[in-house]
Amino acid sequence: MNTRRRFGGGATGNAQKGGTGGAVIDLFDVLARDHELVRALLRELEAGPPAGAGRRRLLPARKRQVDRLITEESGHEAVEGQYFWPEVRRVVPDGSDLADRGMAQERVARFLLDELLAFQPGEAAHEEMLAGFLNTAREHLKYEEHQVWPALRPRLSREEAADLGARIIRAKTWAPTRPHPRSSMRPALLRATAPLVGATDRFRDAVSGRHRH
Repeated sequence: MNTRRRFGGGATGNAQKGGTGGAVIDLFDVLARDHELVRALLRELEAGPPAGAGRRRLLPARKRQVDRLITEESGHEAVEGQYFWPEVRRVVPDGSDLADRGMAQERVARFLLDELLAFQPGEAAHEEMLAGFLNTAREHLKYEEHQVWPALRPRLSREEAADLGARIIRAKTWAPTRPHPRSSMRPALLRATAPLVGATDRFRDAVSGRHRH
């Protein structure tokens, strides 16, 4: 199988290096760090604000946590749609089935995150949707780590895995900060529109004060 790959946006040049020892940071390192961050946010949100008189004063902090979760998840899933899932389809036997299932899970998650933006922490609808997202997110993380990564890892050379990691790191700098559940998931279109969509999201965030609670 031909494993040469040409994506839009130019070559990355040198592989990404870690902060210690010059270790190469590859695709799986980048995704694992994203997953750990998301898991940490899920744990914080699952704890929830305590009942009682002090609950109301803690809701702004919970709103910030939710906003950060939405931002991190939106960017993560957007760059996966640009680079990760296309590679799964290209090199993994039955990769299209794996990618279809994973992207369907992400679509459900994006709809839940989009709905969360319309409500405030503490409201019954918000907490119900958040609980649903926590379960959906954990199942999806396990699916990627236990089924997709082991299928993809042996199909990539070290250079290819490092190149993909570098592309994802770069793409995250302009990734969307909102879910966009109804947008096209065609990789070429995602790569072409991501800078504009990301810039528009950041403008909306600034105008709305979304990250200033």
